[in-house]
Amino acid sequence: MGKLIDGDDGLPAEEVGVWAKDKHDRLRRYLDISRGARRNFLEGRSRSATYVDLFSGTGRGRVRDTEEWIDGSAVVAWNISREGGAPFSDIYIADKNAACRQTAAERLRRLGAPVRELTGSAVDAARELLRYINPYGLHFAFLDPYSLGALDFEIIRSLATLRRIDMLVHISKMDHQRNLRINLAADASALDRFVPGWRQRIDTDRSESVIRGQIVEYWQELVERTGKRPSTDWDLITGLQGQHLYWLLLVADSDLAHRFWKAATDDGQSSFGF
Repeated sequence: MGKLIDGDDGLPAEEVGVWAKDKHDRLRRYLDISRGARRNFLEGRSRSATYVDLFSGTGRGRVRDTEEWIDGSAVVAWNISREGGAPFSDIYIADKNAACRQTAAERLRRLGAPVRELTGSAVDAARELLRYINPYGLHFAFLDPYSLGALDFEIIRSLATLRRIDMLVHISKMDHQRNLRINLAADASALDRFVPGWRQRIDTDRSESVIRGQIVEYWQELVERTGKRPSTDWDLITGLQGQHLYWLLLVADSDLAHRFWKAATDDGQSSFGF
C-alpha cells in the first residue's frame, strides 16, 4: 500500500505510481466494452451484475511524480459502469486495512454506489462473498494486490466457484524477478500462497528465467483446474524508465469475455518474458 496522505476531498488517500493510471485505463476500457453483456443481466431475471474489489485501498490516490489526483479502482469501476448506462447492481469491497476499506466505502456511498464491505483478508473476504452474492448474476472481480504473495490462490479458487465471473488479475512481475531466490529458499514463502504445490512441480536446479517460467505455467495450470481460463493476452505495465512492473490478465471461461479483454488491450504490451 502507498503512503497515506490527506486527500483532496477530506478523506485519507494514498500515494501511487504513475503506472496506476495505465492499470485503471485497462480496467475502465474492459468495463466499458463489456457494458452490453452487463446490461443483459441487469435487465434479465437475475437483475444482478456485481463488481468485486478485494484490495480496494482508500479509493483515491495522488500520483507521486505529477501530484495529479486520481480515483481508485472501485470508484473507477462504479463511475464507468454508471456512465455507460449499465451501473453495477452491487459493489463488494475488501481490504485487510479496515480503515482503508471504510474510506473507500465512504467515497463510493457519496457517489450513490450500492457498496457492501467484506471484512478480513482477501482470502476471508472471498469466502464471505459467496454467502451474499447472487449465484445467477454476472460478476466481475478486480484482484489488484501489492505483492505476489498477497495473491493467495485460495482467492481465485473461491471466486471460480461462481458460474459467471470474470477476474482481472494483477501479477507482480517485479516481485517475481527480484525475490525469486528468497522465495525458493524460504521454508514458507510467497510462492506457497501464489502457487500451492510448487515444491513438487518446479525444477529449482534450472536457471532463474526457466524457473520463473515454470512457476507462471504452473499457476496457469492451477487456474484451468478451477474450470476458468487465463487469457493468452498478458498486458505488461511498465514504470517511467521502462522497468517491468506487473502483468494484467483476464481469468474467465467465456469466449466473449476473452474477446473483450483482447479489445481492451490492443495497444498494450503483451509480454511473457521472464
